[in-house]
Formats: sequence, structure tokens, C-alpha cells
Amino acid sequence: MSKVNEELLKKPLYVFDLPPELLINLHLKQQSVSEPHISEVPPSLPNDAAHIETESQDFRDSSAPSTSCLLCNARFSDLQEQRRHVKSDWHSYNLKQKLRGHKLVTDVEFDKLVDDLDESLSGSDSSDTEDDDEPKDSTLTTLLKKQARIGQLESEGVEDFSPKKRKRGSGKPPLIWFSTPLLPSNTSLGVYRAVFTTDEQEHEADLVDVLRKKQLTPSASRSLTDASNGVPLPSVMTSPQVFMCMIGGGHFAGMIVSLAPKYGKKSTGANERQATVIAHKTFHRYTTRRKQGGAQSSNDSAKGAAHSAGASIRRYNEAALESEIRALLTEWKDLIDKSQLIFVRATGSSNRRTLFGPYEGQVLRQNDRRNRGFPFSTRRATQAELMRSFIELTRVKVEVVDEAAIAAAAAAEAASAIPKPDSTPSKPSPPKPSKEEEEAILHTTQLQALIRRSKVPALLSYLTSNSLPADFRFHPPSSQANHHAPTPLHLAASINSPPVVLALLTKADANPTTLNAENKTPFTLAGDRATRDAFRVARSELGEEKWDWAASSIPSPLTKQEAQERDRREKQEAEKVEAERRKAEEEKLRKMDEMSGRDVGGGKTKGGKALGA
Repeated sequence: MSKVNEELLKKPLYVFDLPPELLINLHLKQQSVSEPHISEVPPSLPNDAAHIETESQDFRDSSAPSTSCLLCNARFSDLQEQRRHVKSDWHSYNLKQKLRGHKLVTDVEFDKLVDDLDESLSGSDSSDTEDDDEPKDSTLTTLLKKQARIGQLESEGVEDFSPKKRKRGSGKPPLIWFSTPLLPSNTSLGVYRAVFTTDEQEHEADLVDVLRKKQLTPSASRSLTDASNGVPLPSVMTSPQVFMCMIGGGHFAGMIVSLAPKYGKKSTGANERQATVIAHKTFHRYTTRRKQGGAQSSNDSAKGAAHSAGASIRRYNEAALESEIRALLTEWKDLIDKSQLIFVRATGSSNRRTLFGPYEGQVLRQNDRRNRGFPFSTRRATQAELMRSFIELTRVKVEVVDEAAIAAAAAAEAASAIPKPDSTPSKPSPPKPSKEEEEAILHTTQLQALIRRSKVPALLSYLTSNSLPADFRFHPPSSQANHHAPTPLHLAASINSPPVVLALLTKADANPTTLNAENKTPFTLAGDRATRDAFRVARSELGEEKWDWAASSIPSPLTKQEAQERDRREKQEAEKVEAERRKAEEEKLRKMDEMSGRDVGGGKTKGGKALGA
């Protein structure tokens, strides 16, 4: 059994080319609604919506930084981005929702609401080159009026017959599971429901027979082009084929691929299953507004036509992209009509109008029973992404279920459902700080702020007015910052503030021998020479009898005049070195000029005689 298992799962299984021994013993597994599955993503939903929703949920439980919005649960890289968010329609909508006691929405949910109105999210966050005479909340006002109208209809008992979008994840799971005696009982084989036609899905009990009939004979790798002019000849392909296309953000990719596999040799000489692409094409145009999102046509519908250069370019590119895509669909009409299935991913109503019209001579139609969405997340519309999606659709999923873990999880869930007679006591809340501790925390905050801003007079005045010693211990001592710099002198030395160090030692009578939790004196925390010189100057001014200078690790005293003289002397030496360097450079340039002058004056004209000869 293990050898057969290893042989079957040695290579990826292709839906339309399954091993015969597997097809004979294959049977449909009982489908469970509660079974975890991959939910189908509607075309208008961004690919990373689930990730954004999870991220926003995690953010609700975390402490918000200064550049963030607690209302919308959003983070920002800088203050300007946060200010733009406060002026946006998303923030204003959430603010009105909170005032009314309604549920707040994420940015993805707000995009979906605005997409229903065919309006842009950037109604109030437009560029400076566009017309700003329109009211700020045009998009927001339209959205709120629509919701108010729906709420009024519901309160009056009137049924709204407007088309409703199917909820994400509703309906049947995207994967159909099969099993076989050749594999262990905890191993299942999954096939995407989308690869079956609508008629085949209606008779789910016959899906095994349908899957057997769908098997195709692999063909050898051969060229599909006409030798005369190199034009592809899709008419020679008699096997079933599918049409796949993606559009969004100014990108379009389309492909018609045959379901019959072909085998070709790799560079190593081994045979490899390959897909037979009958035709493919990609387009890209600049149509979306940078950093603001939304198509230019959507913004024009919401606020009127903008007159900026960028808007004109985007408007032209939208029309050009639409004409190119429709011309390509018309060119591929015969191939699309012969396709068994049509897979489409179109983000936004404007992109769906590009594909599904209505327009004269349209190829794709909304009511086509062959239409499918991609039942998994997709990325930017490219040829490589289409090929990846085709491989994902046609590859059999192998699922190994840990039955012991499932049974343990079910038992734990059942045990948690039983109410416990005695609830566990909640964790005790941290003790409330006393009045003395609150006062110490306040003094710590004020002193640290003054030291960090090098406010020497204000610092000395604060210590005197509050009768605080210069060696005041910051509170709480357990914090990381206070562990490293527990006193004002330690903090001033660690941030390299010479004026504060000198003032604390000479005017506030700070003790330089005080140790922190790491047994370090303030002098050892100094990071530059100016700060260390401040300690030495204070030693010279206070005298040798004032403190145990050896215990403070401060070297020999240094007067202000000596420090200034040393700095002046070093400056002169640096200027002298610089002057010598400049002089050497000038001499070098002078010699080069002389050499070039001699070469020009002593040269002869080619083929003639020198002057004066």
C-alpha cells in the first residue's frame, strides 16, 4: 500500500490525465458543509481582503501608535498621511456610523460600498490639479442617501428588488473531495468544482463517471504554427479548451488553453507535462490614480470631469484599453465560443462593463452558463498569473487529515460547551499607585522632558521649586529607560548634553559617583568628547575635595580655558592641513596647464612645415 501511495503521489495529479488505477477505485466522498474549504472570491473583491480583515482585527487588540486612527483601526507611516486620512470619505463615513451606533467598516468594505455606486474612494482626497469646487463629501453623501433609502424601505415593509451581491463564502464549497482505497483513509483528493460544467454539477452523484469521461489522451510536444507565416493554427486543436482572462488596475491578460496535456522534454532530458496555450495576449495602460486608487471614469462620475493633464491621460488610456480588449475578444470570438468554460476576474464595475458591455458585437455575456470566477486569490493580471491559475485549477489537491487532532479538537469543543459550575476567578488588576508614586511619576515625566530638550534654567528652577534633590530617582525604577538612566545626571550623560551635565554638577550639586542598576557612573555613559569634557571642567571648578573623583571614573580636571585652547589648536592644525592640501592641488593643476601649453605651442601641422622654417 505504501509503495502504491508513493508512486501515485510522486508527481502532481492532473484532473484531465489521472492514472487509470486511480480512476477505477475512485469514489465520491461525503461532502460536509462544515468542512473547512477555500471560499470563492468574487471578482469585485480585492485579493488580499482576508489578510486586511485579519490585520485590522489584530490591530484592535494592540496599542495604537501616535500616527494611527483608533476609529478606523489604521496605521500610517507619517503625519501627512494621517491628516489625509482624517479628510477622507472612509474616516467621515465611520464617524457618522459611530454617531448613529452602527457597525464600523474597514477600508475594503468601504471600497465595496463605493464600488456599488460606481464612485471613487478619493472623493475628498483628490490631487491639487483638479477642480476643488465640488463639495467634499459628494461620494459620502450619495452613499449615506442610498443607505437611508434602503433603511426607509425596510422600515415600511417594502421589498427592495435591486440586485443583491452574493455573500462571500456562501453556497457550496469550491472543492469536491474524492477518496480511493489505494490511499490511506485519512487522505482525500480534491477537485475544484469550477472545472465541471453547470449541468454536471447538478448531478453530483455522477461526478466520478463525469471525471472518467473527462480524461484526455496526452499528446507529444509539437509546434502549433503555420510554417509559411508563423500564425497560430488553433483550428487543429480538437481537444476541449477554456478561456481565461483577468483585468484590473489598467492590466489585462487573456489566454485560451487546451485541456489536453502534452509531454515535452526538459533540459535534463526527462519528460514533463506541459500546458498547450493556443493564444494569449496582455495589455497595460496607465488608468488608475497613483496613491489614491479608483479609475478616472469613476472619479469623473462622482465629481465631474477633471481638467488636469494626468486626468486627461488616464481618461484616454481607459478608452484605448477598452477598445483594445474588445477588439481582441472579437478576434478570438470563434475560440471563445468553442471553449467549454470561461474564467473571468474583473475588479470593479467599469472593468466588468469593458468585458460584458453591453456594446455592439459583444462576445462575453453576463448570463453565459460557462462563466466562472477564480475560486482562489489571484494577483496582478499577467500571463504568468494566468498560467499559475490554470495549473492551480487543474491540479488535484491532496489533503491529509489528522483524525486524532480533529477528534481531540471536537472533544475540547464539546467540553468547553458544558458550563462549569465554578468560574475561574479573573486575574487581579494591578494595584493602584499611591499618591506619592503618582507624584514621583509626574516629576519623572517633567524632568526627563526638560533634560531631553536641554532646558537648563527651567530644569534648575523645577528642582528648586519642588524641593527635589539633584540625584532624584526616576519612577518607576522597573522600566527599561529608568534602569539604564535612573537619575538626571545619568540621563543627561547618556543623551550627550554637556550644558545639562555641567549645570547639574556645578549648580545643582549632583553626585557624580551615583551608580545605576548596571553599576555604571554617569561619566561612563557619556558618548562624545564634549560631554566628557563637561565632567572634567566640573571637577576643576568644584575642586578635588568635593567628591571621590576616582570612584566617579572622571579623569584629570580640565579648565574651560584649556578646553578652548585645545579646540582652537586643533582647529588651526586642521586648517593648516587643509591649506597644504589646497596648495598641493593648485601646484599640480599649474604644472598640468604648463605641460598642455607646451604641447600646443610646439606641435606641427600634419603634412606641412613649421612656421618660420
